Amino acid sequence: MSTAIDDIDVLAKARKNIAGEYVPSDDEDYMNVRQMDYFRALLLEWKRSILAASKGTLQQLQDGPMREPDLNDRASSETDWGIELRTRDRQRKLITKIDSALRRIDEGEYGYCEVTGEPIGLGRLVARPIATMTVEAQEAHERREKISRDD
Repeated sequence: MSTAIDDIDVLAKARKNIAGEYVPSDDEDYMNVRQMDYFRALLLEWKRSILAASKGTLQQLQDGPMREPDLNDRASSETDWGIELRTRDRQRKLITKIDSALRRIDEGEYGYCEVTGEPIGLGRLVARPIATMTVEAQEAHERREKISRDD
């Protein structure tokens, strides 16, 4: 069984795959056509990479049941499969967020905080292209979430 691919590694690979001469810069107008095209390509490549990794997991599941003769080996294999399936579920949710980001690009809303309407910032978007809030709005959201969890 293949090991689960970390989301960050997949994103880094996607960045490398679309690497060209262009890198979004603060020296240009925020969310201009070139930046939008860059982020669209990055998101599509990230999604493609996730789907390719998922195909491998699906193929392994279809290849047949685990038939480990030793109970300890079987338990270990089942644990590994559980981890792999949880990873794929997390990636399925990530694809939903990628699709949402692509929709925001199409609607001209990408790159702006859904809470404040302020620019999210190129650095944050390059690091996390599915970001929907500025760092400040995200931190405030997490504080409110923690307070409501503690109640």
